[in-house]
Amino acid sequence: MIASNQAQKPLMTQEKRPVRQYLRYSTIGIEMGLSVIIGLLVGNYLDDFFGTEPWLLLTFLMLGLAAGFRGIFRLIRRMKNDLRQDEGDKR
Repeated sequence: MIASNQAQKPLMTQEKRPVRQYLRYSTIGIEMGLSVIIGLLVGNYLDDFFGTEPWLLLTFLMLGLAAGFRGIFRLIRRMKNDLRQDEGDKR
């Protein structure tokens, strides 16, 4: 009975792996959008507070874009590592 449970565990992890990958891929748009929106909101608030319109808004917009692209590049790196690991598991 214990041997059959151990044989089923790799099957279960193999079935869950694609679901995790799809969920990871779906976060690309959310991460990029939230980074830009947060940058806009912070920049707008600081512009109103210091009276420096539109400079802080533009600065934080660029920082939000950079943070979004950084997240995308990190996700791509993880995807590549997952693909390499999958190829290594198949061999």
